[in-house]
Amino acid sequence: MHIETTTLSDVLLLTPSRFGDLRAFFSETYNRRVFTDRDISTEFVQDNRSLSAQAGTVRGLHFQAPPHAQAKLVRCGRGSLFDVAVDIRVDSPTYGEWFGVELSFENGKQLLIPTGFLHGFMTLEPDTEIIYKCSDYYAPECDRAVRWDSCGIEWPLSGVAPVLSEKDAKAPLLEDLDSPFIWDGDT
Repeated sequence: MHIETTTLSDVLLLTPSRFGDLRAFFSETYNRRVFTDRDISTEFVQDNRSLSAQAGTVRGLHFQAPPHAQAKLVRCGRGSLFDVAVDIRVDSPTYGEWFGVELSFENGKQLLIPTGFLHGFMTLEPDTEIIYKCSDYYAPECDRAVRWDSCGIEWPLSGVAPVLSEKDAKAPLLEDLDSPFIWDGDT
């Protein structure tokens, strides 16, 4: 597995190896030993999957507040999407900055988003599936959102009206967020 750093500390881009033959390919998308060897301490307890029927669907920007904050390991099972992480760790030198990358079935890339970051994505084609691991269980009382268009993200389908849930359309702006995350200064 190839692991790259990004412009945001602790947000990592992972590209699992693919082993192909006439049948197609095999890929190991997660291996605890690889994470341990690279000093990535994230443990996962839940897998999630969603399908978006239309290109231009935006889901996010979401996070879970402590005590049920979630790190996520995100990949695309079908189609393609633009996946985004936004730093919301108070006192972080990159607070409010974002990193985005195209994840697709074709490229097999994954994004590791630690706690202290917003997560969201925009689908780039119809019938796009996202699959992700979470480091804590879903806790509705800790579920939070920030409005998708309040962080300066350069969404790739800028000429398309986004397909949004009511919750995401009415989410507060980043500038109004009282973040529960504090940057620890280690990275």
